[in-house]
This record gives sequence, structure tokens and C-alpha cells, in this order.
Amino acid sequence: MSSLPLWLQALRERFRLKPDDLLRDRAYRRLWASILMSSTGAQITMLALPLTAAVLLNATPQQMGLLTALELAPFVLLSLPGGVWLDRVRKLPVYVVGELTLAAALLTVPLAQWLGWLTMGWMYVVAFVLGSVHTVAGSAAQVVLTQVVPRERLVEAHAKNALASSGPEVAGPAVGGLLIKAVGPPLALVVDAVLLAASALVLRGLRIGETVQAASGRSFKDELLTGLHFVRGNALLPTLAWVIGAWQFCHYTAMVVQILVASRELGLSPGAIGLAYVALGVGTVWGSLKGHAISERLGPGPCLVLGIAVTGAGWVLLALAPAGPLGVLAFGVMLGCFGLGAVLIFINFLSLRQAVTPSPLLGRMTSTMRWLTVLPGAPGALLGGWLGQHLGLRWALGFAGVSALLLAVAAWRSATLRAVTELPRVADEPIEATAP
Repeated sequence: MSSLPLWLQALRERFRLKPDDLLRDRAYRRLWASILMSSTGAQITMLALPLTAAVLLNATPQQMGLLTALELAPFVLLSLPGGVWLDRVRKLPVYVVGELTLAAALLTVPLAQWLGWLTMGWMYVVAFVLGSVHTVAGSAAQVVLTQVVPRERLVEAHAKNALASSGPEVAGPAVGGLLIKAVGPPLALVVDAVLLAASALVLRGLRIGETVQAASGRSFKDELLTGLHFVRGNALLPTLAWVIGAWQFCHYTAMVVQILVASRELGLSPGAIGLAYVALGVGTVWGSLKGHAISERLGPGPCLVLGIAVTGAGWVLLALAPAGPLGVLAFGVMLGCFGLGAVLIFINFLSLRQAVTPSPLLGRMTSTMRWLTVLPGAPGALLGGWLGQHLGLRWALGFAGVSALLLAVAAWRSATLRAVTELPRVADEPIEATAP
């Protein structure tokens, strides 16, 4: 008989892993731990990088828009050729090197400040390097997941991955805000660099049976066109591409101004902004815990549409909120809505696109879809900066919110997406079968 108090026994039973839980698999557990560490650091960078520009370098809204656009530019330039290259190499080493490269790039910011070289030009270069790594190594990371987890469990895996990110999103912003207050935004980036190095160390111990496709003898151009042809010819992927691409346009329009709204219109300090971002983590945690069940109940397609509507409602709320305590509350609610909505969007979007793609095409499909869906983000960021500078910060948020709500209506009217009530299945097929 256990000597533990009854409440402690009940708590242990509540969190005991089920016999078939993914976290009982050693390979997935290491991948999950890596995501946890890199996500914790990412919460610091999410605040420290824009705050370095906005507070330390006094960036204008248009400069903030350009900073975000330059981080997105590599998706336009590198996604398609990167996908062809990824299908020719082992993905895990690319993922590991990517984590280390991110760490090195972030360390240059406090170094530049110490040397007196830190300018917006330096920040633009760092943003471009970060975007380049996220483009190639980020695609590799998504493919690695399919090598660790069976396809029929992808929604569950993405929900657990979101949970690994949501814990840091609850505590990370508050800790990041205090860290930024204590040492300044640039030095706070050192913590993220250390966590990224630890993530790379964990990934190096990951054991997966990855087989690189034998050289087909086809040209780089032909293989790139194969990926494009597959996405275009699939019944579901084009719809996912335009819906998520349009949402990314709205997302980046809002993102470039939301910290400026908090700091310049609501008067929040960097530490207070960090505390407010706890609400983002709360929304993400709730979405991570309930997202799989909601997806099973509504279906992946309708659940994705619901996520778009939730994020749009949050942006509209903050655009209309008055200054003062109610405005601060609205800022927190907006962040919570974004956290919840983004989880509902991406656990279904990522699972759907992976479920319908044969293994030999996963690299090219992932890069092609990332290219198509992130491409609208750069003009969205530039538009958000322009609207914020010439019409007002709230106009940019309002435009993003109303556009997202209209997008949710349009996506729901799409029979292709509305009809996806369960995860599709596809058998792996020879690469030649999808050649243009």
C-alpha cells in the first residue's frame, strides 16, 4: 500500500502516461525535449529581438516591418531549392546544424552592442540569417517528425509538440521580461543561444532509421518541378496553401505593430510586456491540451477554420480597446486568442499536408508549402508597418483582424476544407509516379 497522501496519489495517476503514449517512445521523447528547450529560448528571443529594435534602436513602424520582412525573405528565395536538396540528404544533421547556427547568429547581437556596432542594419542581417535557418532547418525538423511518429498519430504528435512549446510560453515571457529588465534585450539573447546549443546536443543522440533516396539521375530543376506538380495536383494542398497563406498575411500585418501598441499606446514597460505574454502561453497550453480532442470532434478542416476566426477576433478586440487598464486586459486577451487559434490552425495544417504526401516527396512538399504560405507574410509585414506609421497602429491591427474573420468565412465556404472530417491516408509511392 502506498504511503503517499491520497491527493498526491490522485495527482500522480492524473499525469501518469498511458501505455501507448508517444512520450514512452525514446526517440520521440528526445525530440520533444529538444523542442521544449528551443521553445523556451524562443520566448526570450520573441521579446528581446523586437524590443532591441523598438526600445534600444528606436525603430519606426516601417523599420519594424522591414525587419520582419527580411526574416521572411529567405522563405521566398530558399524554400523551393531547399526542398529538393533536403530530399537528397539526411534531415537530422541539417536540423542539428540549424540549431547551432541560430545560436551563433543570436550571440552576434550582444557582441555588436558591446563593440558599439549595433545598428538596424546589423539587426536586418541577423533577421535574414535567422530566416534562412528557419527555412531550411525548419523544413528538415518537420520531416524528422514523420520519421519518428507513425502518420496516423501526426495530429497527436503535433499537439504534444505544441504542449512542449506552450509550457515555455506561459513562464517564458515573464522570465524573459525580468531577464530583459535586468540585463537588457541584447544580453537576454545569450540565454536562448545556450538553450539552442543544448537542443542540438539532445538531437545528436536521436536514433532514427533514415534512408536517403538514391540519386534518380534527374536534374535539380526536374526534381523541383516534381514537388510543385505534386502540390498543384493534390486535391487538398492548394486549398490549404491559399487559406494559410492569407492567414499569414493577416498574422504578420498584426505582429509588426502589436509590441508597438503595447509600449507606445498602452505605456507598458518591457517587463510588463513580458508578463502580458504569459496570456499567449495560457492560450497555447489550452489549445495543446484540447486541440486533439477538438480536431477529432469537428474534423481537421473545420478545426483549422475555427483557429483562424479566434485569432481574428483577438486582433479586432485590441484594435477597439481603449487605453488604460481595459486596454492592457485586451492586450492579454488578444495574446491568449492568438495562442489558442494558432495551435488549432497548425496542428491540423501540418498533419493534413504530411498525411497526404508520400515519403519520397516530403522534403519538397514541406518546402513548397512553406514557400506558398509564408510568401504573403513579407507584404503583410510591410503593409502593417505602413498602416501603423501613416494611419495609426490600431488601424493595422483592425485591418488584420477584420481580414482574418472574412478569411474564416471564405475558408468555411470551401467545400474541400469543410469536408475534411478525418485525417486522410496515403500509401507511399515511387517518386516517378508524381513526375510532371
